[in-house]
Amino acid sequence: MAFPIATAPSTRLDELVEAVRDTVRLERTPAETAHLVAARLEPFLALPDLVPPQFRAGDPDHYRQHVVHAEDDGSFSLVVLVWEPGQRTPIHDHVAWCVAGVHEGAETEERYEMRGLDGPIRLVPAGRTVNPAGTAAGFAPPGDIHSVRNSGDSTVIAIHVYGADISRLGTSVRRLYRYPVGDAGVHDESFG
Repeated sequence: MAFPIATAPSTRLDELVEAVRDTVRLERTPAETAHLVAARLEPFLALPDLVPPQFRAGDPDHYRQHVVHAEDDGSFSLVVLVWEPGQRTPIHDHVAWCVAGVHEGAETEERYEMRGLDGPIRLVPAGRTVNPAGTAAGFAPPGDIHSVRNSGDSTVIAIHVYGADISRLGTSVRRLYRYPVGDAGVHDESFG
C-alpha cells in the first residue's frame, strides 16, 4: 500500500528537506547517514512553525503518518507521525536507515537485540529511552529492532526520516516480531 504524498509543505519543511538532501548526498554508510541526518534534524524540532496544521491531525485508533516528502530518486522520505496517548507500534525493524525526531511531546522507545543465533533465537530488551521534544536519534539495520509508543497524556508529533521512498513502499517496516521477548511477554501486535 503506497501513501499519498501530502501537498503544500511549509517553508520550514522545505528547508528541512533541503538539509536532509544535502546530508544524504554525502554518500556515507547507512549508520553514518542516520546520525548525520539526526544532527541536521534537531535544530528544526524547536521551530514552532515546523509542522503546519494539515499534518497535525491524529487518528483515535492508531498513530497516523503524513508522508510530506519522498525524494525523486528514492533516497529518503520525510514523514510526520501523530501519536495519541497510548498508541504504539509492534516490535519491528526497518527497510533502511531511520531517524526519529520529536517535535512535541515525548516518544518512548524500547530497543531489542537478537540473541541465540547458535541456538533458539529470541529477542531480549536492550534498553528503554524517553525521547523528549527537541531530540532526534538515528539508527540503521542491523541493530534497529524497536517499538515506539506515546506513554504520555498528550498528543506527540514527531518527524521521522527514512532512507527509502515510503510513498512507494507504503511502510518503513521490514519485519514484525511476534514472539515472546525475555521476561516482557508477548507485545500487542496491533499495527496501524
